[in-house]
Amino acid sequence: MTEERNSTSGLDSNKVFSKMLQWQLSATLVVVIIALIVSGSHAAISALAGGLSVTVGAYFASKIAQRSSKEAATVLVNLLKAEAVKIVIIVVLLFITFKVYKQLVPFALIAGLAAAALFSGAAMSKLDKTELEI
Repeated sequence: MTEERNSTSGLDSNKVFSKMLQWQLSATLVVVIIALIVSGSHAAISALAGGLSVTVGAYFASKIAQRSSKEAATVLVNLLKAEAVKIVIIVVLLFITFKVYKQLVPFALIAGLAAAALFSGAAMSKLDKTELEI
């Protein structure tokens, strides 16, 4: 497998996306624990569903975004495709959650979703070489 490099920092893109997914899962886990303590198991499951929908969408989007190309237009198209796929996956998973899980706690679901989404952006902006070597 060839190593692709992040154009801004020279980091292996697989490591960057892996670290981002770890941040998302950690943020989701924190929200799940808080929801469990504050509101019980249904809130915890709802928070987990929200966080995992973003994490699963981000995982598949990262696979599309990592496609190598030297042309700027192709890179941009891959990023737009990745974002579209991520949004579609999130919407489909949330729809399934709303239809299947009758004891859904909407606030907890939104909290899990928001935590995962916010921490994915924070992870991408804060990653540097020293954090990836840990």
